[in-house]
Amino acid sequence: MPAGLNRALLTLAGAVVAVLLAIAICSVAIIVAGGEPLAALTALFDFGESARAQSNSIAVFLNRAVPLFIAGLAVAVGFRMNLFNIGVEGQYRIAAVCAAYVGSTFTAPAPIQITVIILVAALVGGLYALIPAVMKVTRGVNEVIATIMLNYIAINLSSFLVRGPFAGQRAEGELNVTTPKLPESAMFPDLNFLFEGFGMLPPTRNGGLWGFIVVAIVLGVLVWVVLERTRFGFNIKASGLNGPAALASGVNPKTMVISAMVLSGAIAGLIGLPEILGDRGAFNSNFTAGLGFLGIAVALLGRNKPVGIAIAALLFAFLDRAQGALQFAGIPPAVITIIQGAIVLLVVVANEVTGRFARRLEERRAAQQLGRNTPVEVTA
Repeated sequence: MPAGLNRALLTLAGAVVAVLLAIAICSVAIIVAGGEPLAALTALFDFGESARAQSNSIAVFLNRAVPLFIAGLAVAVGFRMNLFNIGVEGQYRIAAVCAAYVGSTFTAPAPIQITVIILVAALVGGLYALIPAVMKVTRGVNEVIATIMLNYIAINLSSFLVRGPFAGQRAEGELNVTTPKLPESAMFPDLNFLFEGFGMLPPTRNGGLWGFIVVAIVLGVLVWVVLERTRFGFNIKASGLNGPAALASGVNPKTMVISAMVLSGAIAGLIGLPEILGDRGAFNSNFTAGLGFLGIAVALLGRNKPVGIAIAALLFAFLDRAQGALQFAGIPPAVITIIQGAIVLLVVVANEVTGRFARRLEERRAAQQLGRNTPVEVTA
């Protein structure tokens, strides 16, 4: 069996075993919490009784996966350089509020309006990620500490901006503060027609199926091409594995640190746009939080590969969507967090175990091949 296929099968087997172990662990947690594991499993796959409820559940599931996928891509770019961009949370929050405000200040044809908003979000996210990158290459500041501290600054700065300079008019009785509403031309077209194509009722909840999923797919393909099929991607990986060796071959590791962090931040800046352009039409004080931190788990679970990240994002979104159904079944919603944490932890451990096992098999195969190819000396 080819070595690549052998390694892939081992990885798949390890992931399956890890998920099964996570389910077993969570079953124990459910029993301790006074619930029934079978009822929880049934609730996970409960998409609703009516046709409309089912289409709404599917749309919510896919909509949740889109920002998680983008967050996983952002984190994965840093991981390729052996950089831990923990600042994705802050980068997307500050990028979202800036992009929403800029988009509300003018009106243009939809392609121009949406493109400007996307570019502003990517620019703000990239510039904010540039700060810890410069600190690292010029002063040796650890990027984990720098990005964690910058998260607090970005979260509070975005809160200040939406309540101050970027605040829009608040309707009477409205508790949440928000940026000015985006014009209709800024809203990304939905994909509800896909449901009609499958003979289903179109979803009506939260704007239906967000069209930004198309941008996420294109972004995933572009990231895969850049990281796997370009010299830039090779230089990032080489610099992350061995900086001195990369420098000796003509690649400046400091330049690659800055490039990788800025690219990671630019991608992170897009995380909040699916929600803004697909449903809310503005950034408000109760904007969805925690997507950047979930992106770390998604990237780890997907092994920093766009396809794996997509699968991990769908899994996390599937589990998140089931929180309401679990509550109706009498299962604590915290079980979802336990499942997610157990799956990530066990998959990471399984990847390490299967990786070592695969390396031993390859070393043994290489030794056997070398033994067959070594000529035998004949002594007189």
